[in-house]
Amino acid sequence: MVDVLLGLQWGDEGKGKIVDYFAPKYDIIARFQGGPNAGHTLYVEGKKVVLHQIPSGIFHQNTLNLIGNGVVLDAVTFKKECESVAAFGVDYRKNLYIAQRTNLILPTHRALDKASELAKGNDKIGSTLKGIGPAYMDKTGRNALRVGDILDKDFMAHYEKLKAKHLELIKGNDFDEEITAWENEFFTAIEFLKTFKIVNGEYWINEQLNAGKTVLAEGAQGSMLDVDFGTFPFVTSSNTISAGVCTGLGIAPQKIREVIGVTKAYCTRVGSGPFPTELFNETGEELRKIGGEFGATTGRPRRCGWIDLVALKFACMINGVTKLVMTKADVLDAFDELDVCVSYKIDGKETDQIPFQMAKMQIDPVYKTFKGWKIDSSALKTAAELPGVMNEYIGFIHEYLGVSVNYVSNGPGRDQLIEIK
Repeated sequence: MVDVLLGLQWGDEGKGKIVDYFAPKYDIIARFQGGPNAGHTLYVEGKKVVLHQIPSGIFHQNTLNLIGNGVVLDAVTFKKECESVAAFGVDYRKNLYIAQRTNLILPTHRALDKASELAKGNDKIGSTLKGIGPAYMDKTGRNALRVGDILDKDFMAHYEKLKAKHLELIKGNDFDEEITAWENEFFTAIEFLKTFKIVNGEYWINEQLNAGKTVLAEGAQGSMLDVDFGTFPFVTSSNTISAGVCTGLGIAPQKIREVIGVTKAYCTRVGSGPFPTELFNETGEELRKIGGEFGATTGRPRRCGWIDLVALKFACMINGVTKLVMTKADVLDAFDELDVCVSYKIDGKETDQIPFQMAKMQIDPVYKTFKGWKIDSSALKTAAELPGVMNEYIGFIHEYLGVSVNYVSNGPGRDQLIEIK
């Protein structure tokens, strides 16, 4: 049995904490897509730790963790992550497995990413410049090097051939960084990577399932960044939706049971691209300040706005969401009124559907306004303690989406998660 946990907005929904909460209930946590552009923030022993590629079950000693073939792996970042995990006394090699088919991010992928973004000028998409897009391009272009290849005696020959191709592509672009230092780090990290359990991921995970093991598939980024269904071209390079679990781990669709979607009680976005409910006023600034809305990976200030139910319903539909987790509800404690986007107005007409090309049209959100609850919700422990106005807000979202809000997160701590029956 496989349950899926993924973000329903533009990423940064607080998935790390939620996976960490659910992890003890599963035998295996598996990452199925994305790369080091992800940042899952956990609080372990009161200390903040950010994971980028390692599954969020790594801090649970009885939980196995798999980096699946749908991931693009930066070995340098991976090594640094392992060092941060080791600082908590965790034996990261014991329960961490890496699929042979996982694609590698090379130093020249980072160079290509930066050169490409520089060439776009004012049309930048807001790339994290970590080589994600170029690595996925090599995957679909059938040129990629994969984790299993590092054990091949011809690895260096394949590396040099791909590097030469990349350098040829960069030639003529406004890019003059010396990548030798990147390469030195890369090859040190490759030797480190060789010391891990590199497995035939699809066989490994299906053997575990056949033995009755339970799996939680952990998504990165968010559904509105999906390469097919997100706000194209301002998207990531992988399938962030539940369908990506099958191709990203090598499991059949009928193995999937629950799809747990994570949404903030409001909305944020990092980088460029459409964001209909974005607030450019003091309210938006206050959301950013109270919510600490700065990228876990990049540190970039997040754009902030009210919750967008049009986009959220779309995300629930394409993912087949069965349960909802609402995070950062406590951030809304300070506001007298809360707006909820219930439709878009485009060219004078209202719609409750996501348009084909959001980036090329003026979208005016239509709001329904709710009274704020104006209490310190971070101290609440049970659903019975939720104030009536908070229940109205949550209840309307449930009614609009047709999916139950089963959990409300009211703070960063592991114990700050209220279950709603």
